[in-house]
Amino acid sequence: MRIIYAADARIPSEKAHPYQITQMCEAFAGEGASVTLLYPARANPLHTDDIWGHYGLEQNFSAERLFCIDLMPAADRLPGPLKRIGQWIAARLITLSFTLALIVRLLRERDAVIYARSAILLRSLAAAFPKRTLVYEAHTYPQTGTGLRIRRALMGRVAGVVVITEHLRERYAKLGEARLLVAHDAIRAARFAALTSDQAACRQQLGWPQDAFIAGYMGRLRTLGMGKGTGLLAEAVAALQAEGLPVRMAVVGDAAVADLRAQLPDLLATGLVPAADVPAALRAMSACVMPFPWTEHFAYYASPMKLFEYMASGTPLVASDLPSTAEIITHGENGLLVPPGDVDALAAALRTLITDPPLGERLAAQAQTDVFARHTWSARAAQIINFVSRE
Repeated sequence: MRIIYAADARIPSEKAHPYQITQMCEAFAGEGASVTLLYPARANPLHTDDIWGHYGLEQNFSAERLFCIDLMPAADRLPGPLKRIGQWIAARLITLSFTLALIVRLLRERDAVIYARSAILLRSLAAAFPKRTLVYEAHTYPQTGTGLRIRRALMGRVAGVVVITEHLRERYAKLGEARLLVAHDAIRAARFAALTSDQAACRQQLGWPQDAFIAGYMGRLRTLGMGKGTGLLAEAVAALQAEGLPVRMAVVGDAAVADLRAQLPDLLATGLVPAADVPAALRAMSACVMPFPWTEHFAYYASPMKLFEYMASGTPLVASDLPSTAEIITHGENGLLVPPGDVDALAAALRTLITDPPLGERLAAQAQTDVFARHTWSARAAQIINFVSRE
């Protein structure tokens, strides 16, 4: 199978969705597909175009940067309210110019499956190439009339829609006739299988204290303008410290921790770390925590990659009890679930892991078994390829 992954995204990036896109390109290729990633040639503050090195990937797929008009750096320098307006204009100009360049590039790809996460991009490609095989991977549900119209039009045109939660499947099923597949996010198995260091060695590498119970969070602190509950985790840790327990909080992957450090002066923070170093950082934690608040997005439309990487790390996890999380985690079997927004319940779950280490070991072992058996990128890619091939 020939797959063109069309990604309207800055790659490489510190954000999660380009990471997921590139993992899937590697996994599709690993399952025997010929894969090319097409993405806009944007200015990149990471100062690298090495996708494979940045994400620790096998170079088994090709990638091409296509022309786009990128005024985002200029927009980012605008003062006050002009900045948001400038960013809005710049984003749409990037999409428009990249879409035109993509259409020209796809004239050379007559038999490829075109795969994308952008409904707007796919709607344009459907108009330009009425007979091409298009596959839409949906991570959100539209909140506007325009968004609904775009997706309704796609439902009658695409070969299939891949969604990341059961609730998204139910919502998209109401938009029109289309084949639907639920495929949760996943892990790169080789990256975690290669981790042989124990917790003590991983902590020494990071300079973290050996004698503390470290409740850790990995990833960016905000997404789509929403906080991810890390302030609640800081409150829970502070409450346990007030009880005299040797608890610390750690954040891996985001340097914007000034507010958290104001709550917890002894916060441990690494900033952005290379993808290859994530497994060791998670192994260094005593508990991996995903304290998401209840929002429609987190409750129904999120399949966080951090959840699966937490499971693969060999560290027990604590997560908010949301419908999307409960599709993966069973309380008391492969993790602990707590009511979202409940600081006392979160503190109680961490206290349980502090006082009952064998429970944490059992939860972590079962989570590892589950994720390696069901949620790897290679298994996800094989599932999607089979789904598309049956079209």
